[in-house]
Amino acid sequence: MKKKIAVIGSGFSGLSAASYLSKYGFEVQVFEKNTEVGGRARKFTTDNGYTFDMGPSWYWMPDIIEDFFQDFGSKTSDFYELISLNPQFEMIFSDDIMNVPENYGEMKDLFESVEKGAGNRLEEFMKDAAAKYEIGMKEFVVKPCHSWIEFISPKIAKNALKLDLLTNFSRFVRKYFQHPKLIMLMEFPVIFLGAAPKDIPALYSLMNYGGYRLGTWYPMGGFSKITEAMMSIAIKNSVKFNFDSNVEKINVFDGRAQSLTINGTEQYFDFIIASSDYHHTEQHLLDKKYRNYNSDYWEKKILAPSCLIYYLGFKKKISNLKHHTLFFENDLYEHTNDIYNKKKWPSKPLFYVCCSSKTDKSMAPENCENVFLLMPVAPGIEDSEEVREDYFKQMIERLEKHTGEAQLSSYIDYKRSYCINDFQTDYNAYKGNAYGLANTLSQTAVLKPAIRNKKIKNLLYTGQLTVPGPGVPPSIISGKIVANEVKKYFKYEKTL
Repeated sequence: MKKKIAVIGSGFSGLSAASYLSKYGFEVQVFEKNTEVGGRARKFTTDNGYTFDMGPSWYWMPDIIEDFFQDFGSKTSDFYELISLNPQFEMIFSDDIMNVPENYGEMKDLFESVEKGAGNRLEEFMKDAAAKYEIGMKEFVVKPCHSWIEFISPKIAKNALKLDLLTNFSRFVRKYFQHPKLIMLMEFPVIFLGAAPKDIPALYSLMNYGGYRLGTWYPMGGFSKITEAMMSIAIKNSVKFNFDSNVEKINVFDGRAQSLTINGTEQYFDFIIASSDYHHTEQHLLDKKYRNYNSDYWEKKILAPSCLIYYLGFKKKISNLKHHTLFFENDLYEHTNDIYNKKKWPSKPLFYVCCSSKTDKSMAPENCENVFLLMPVAPGIEDSEEVREDYFKQMIERLEKHTGEAQLSSYIDYKRSYCINDFQTDYNAYKGNAYGLANTLSQTAVLKPAIRNKKIKNLLYTGQLTVPGPGVPPSIISGKIVANEVKKYFKYEKTL
């Protein structure tokens, strides 16, 4: 008889875990508290025809996503069309605008035009980042991280110094570039890793390679096409999905998770994977004696940011706006200091705009635009509609100034805000975080919350609060890691 596995949550890690587990021959059910698949990568469509991706919008590290589909004998092109964006994105400075081109040769020319010699130094930077990417994404991040012993491999040992775990990212960037605009351009990708660039290991230059060098892509139809494709693969392998299914309790007996209480009803399983928020799972679904960590442990953790998001439909085309635009007229370090050190709303915020209707006409009605404003904020701070609106006014004014479009607010056809309180309500997110734990050195690999419950034999955790960390590709990898651990567990059990 097949072993029965429950997966709590249908975000990227849950979808990945469910797919691999079903491939390995287990009977798998996914329980999702919301009405659709995807977790933070859900979408919604308004009554007047606007479609919005609710979360991820940057398609980076395409090879890692492709690897998932290849593991099931498929290709991403079987499910959706990928478009390479050109420019990859636009960065707005106080006195200039920089478009990052799709073509790498043109990117080198851009760097050279800003700082003499920077074109060649970009080549050196990317060569180093490529090595980190190969080791980091193919060797380092795929470990379950039960022990440092896992990292004793010939390849990792041979290239350990190249990982630059003890060098901070800010110092590493400045080895290659001196111009403040190039520095900001290279430091931008690590903002959502949860700390200022000076507190992030230089290892994460792999993100620059996985983005700028491998390109910035867009899946036609929106990011939800990825989660829908992953769900299709899972269903093809006989995974059963249960929506509007709120898991209320993990019931433990004799050191084993025996069942889940779901919408008041108890269901029995042989193994449980929690792709739900790790803190919520431990603090609310488990009795105190079965938790890996207490509340003091979580209070000391450094969280990646939350964010204030506005989903806007405009009943007009907006000129001078690209698919991705970064508004970096203000100081990066002042904003990150407000988030990570002062833990307050930013005094001079940076923000990001996505207008996917520039690439994909299906995302908005004819002659209209869908616009997504996102501003990183500190998790756990007070969230109110009044504060949200104050920042909305700042962002819309800066958008008007950049595009030359006066009185944009008067063209708003749809408007919805989303912030800390919503992340807590919809995803049980600890302190309303949007991006999991910060990838600081003290929260890397074995130092992250463990994927294995130390007191319950058949409970594992997956997702952005555990290994390998936040982001779409890492979450997909996280699901595969726990699926392999379940497979090893039952193989071991059979030998007893």
